[in-house]
Amino acid sequence: MRSSAPALVTASGWSVDADGAAHASLRCVGARGGSARITGLAKAPDVAGAARVTFTLDLTVTPPTREG
Repeated sequence: MRSSAPALVTASGWSVDADGAAHASLRCVGARGGSARITGLAKAPDVAGAARVTFTLDLTVTPPTREG
């Protein structure tokens, strides 16, 4: 997992279930707003070569409004 803006959004965890379903946990800084692109890289265990991007998530973070 890679983030284009790790100060805004970063991958905090990654797991793969027995059925092959992957789960990513993302953390974001709530006080800041902006956008980031999260990319997941994968490589088949029996294939030589570099890992390829398996998915891309474009994310926009909007901090909550504050009263006062």
